[in-house]
Amino acid sequence: MADKVKLFVNGQEVEVESGKNLIDAIGAVGIEIPHLCYHPALGADGNCRMCLVGIEDGRPPIVPACKTKAAEGMKVLLDADHIKKIQHDVMELELINHPIDCPICDQAGECKLQDYYMKYDGQKSRMTVKPVMKAKKLDFGAGVVHDQERCILCARCVRFTRQITKTGELGIVNRTDYARVNIFPGRPLANRYALNVVDLCPVGAMTSSDFRFKQRAWFLTKSPSICQGCSKGCNIFIDHNREKYKDDVIYRYRPRLNEKVNGYFICDEGRMTYKAENDNRLTTGIVSGKETGLSEAVEATRRLISEAKKTVFLVSPNNTLEQMYAIKAFAAEAGAALSGFSDGYIQEGDADGYLIQDDKSANRASFELLGIEGSKDGFDKAVADADLVISFNNDLSKSLAEADLNALLEKAQLVYIGTSLGTCASKAAVALPIASYSEDCGSLINIDQVLQQFAVAVVKNEPAANLIEVVQQLGGSVAGVKEARAGLMESVAALKDVNLEEVPEEGIALTDNEVSNVAA
Repeated sequence: MADKVKLFVNGQEVEVESGKNLIDAIGAVGIEIPHLCYHPALGADGNCRMCLVGIEDGRPPIVPACKTKAAEGMKVLLDADHIKKIQHDVMELELINHPIDCPICDQAGECKLQDYYMKYDGQKSRMTVKPVMKAKKLDFGAGVVHDQERCILCARCVRFTRQITKTGELGIVNRTDYARVNIFPGRPLANRYALNVVDLCPVGAMTSSDFRFKQRAWFLTKSPSICQGCSKGCNIFIDHNREKYKDDVIYRYRPRLNEKVNGYFICDEGRMTYKAENDNRLTTGIVSGKETGLSEAVEATRRLISEAKKTVFLVSPNNTLEQMYAIKAFAAEAGAALSGFSDGYIQEGDADGYLIQDDKSANRASFELLGIEGSKDGFDKAVADADLVISFNNDLSKSLAEADLNALLEKAQLVYIGTSLGTCASKAAVALPIASYSEDCGSLINIDQVLQQFAVAVVKNEPAANLIEVVQQLGGSVAGVKEARAGLMESVAALKDVNLEEVPEEGIALTDNEVSNVAA
């Protein structure tokens, strides 16, 4: 446990963590020190001066909070008149050339300049000359659009490309009113984390071409979840909105802080996986190429299971821990072989040693925990004499060549229980729609053996049944997530000391040693 020190903020004694700067230390106990250029992952830059605070009896008496460590007995002044004047003056300086068009700015509702003006300034402009005009809608590459006129030169984006990605595409050029953030000639943003500069920007200067002017921030519901773009399991916010008379739609993913997993950032590829949650969805049952209701598709599948000589259940590495448990139990009850073959989800050589992993599935680590065999040889043996393969959201077209998949389907019928239209759904004798992960809940174990959970984020006007419900309708005995968790805690040795109903937000490391914190 970190050492604590006692200090005074506006005369009130508080206990904070020793060694942290004043912004973080005092912020942890719910007292905000306004700041624009400081970010915990990027360190202190000290250029905005918004965080200047008074230190009673201190030398010097006024210090930047981002660069000042919390010390025992320190007396910090935040609401003294001379500190308030500094905040007013800094805000006035920032707003001299800043366009006052918040109602049409893409950052409105998430803008720190807007928030701080309302909280710390609130003055009318005294400017009597025209503001300095700057460029708009500059394409910086990688989907980043820059409006120079809104930039406050906090340098967060510049520091991100130098300290985190170490690609250095951004810099501040020129001086005074002519200073601009810009790319170097012929070197647009070309790193795999570039869109994080949009999240880092405290104002509306950096925007995403994918999200730009699609939705207002205050209309969005921001639901915590986990990215399932790869086996890292980065923590995210799913930002979605249900417009009147329309269905709930996801508009973007944003990173959510988890120091055990992804720190403050996510990759651009994972960020864009939200599109698969909206588009090309399997929404109705399909039997012999004709659309049907779910109940008809379930009945057709039950009939195929009862008539089959040998059935193989194919588990997806994206299934949750609870779903895998329910499928495994059903396989035992139905006398079916069980396979987790999914080699096509692995892209060898794609990992970058930071967040991006070769394995593009979310929960392969649970195969070992539950004893699910996932090799190609095991799959070949299982399907050698099978006449029915039931895929539980496992896209076989990723793992088998088209000729091999067609050869398999010449001797065995395929039932596809999944979320998306595609090769498997089109070739299946029966296809059953289920809720996607943004519409469901469950547990995942990432590549670092961190157990995490996510809850339902998106609720459709006509919700699809979740996978465990469909498995139960097909004849499985597991009634729901709660029952699956109880069974897991009872039967899996690695989970005997874990309460799956009370997993903390940051997850639980299942290894003997705590997983190292992410540097960012």
